[in-house]
Amino acid sequence: MARKKRLDFSNITTDRQKENLNQTDFWSRYGVTQSGGSRYESGRNIPRSLAILLWLHRSGKVTDKDLADALR
Repeated sequence: MARKKRLDFSNITTDRQKENLNQTDFWSRYGVTQSGGSRYESGRNIPRSLAILLWLHRSGKVTDKDLADALR
């Protein structure tokens, strides 16, 4: 039986900081408030739909423009 692969976002704070973005700017592009992003960075489970969006963005399948367009 194949083992399920889990998306790993344990370094999401480091990733955000490498982009030189504060929590508000980073998380708002995904439709998440600063306080929600802070909870995820502190270890709260990221919902599956958000995790998939983060993965798509990280892998280059979704661009910053795509995210901005989706929020309009």
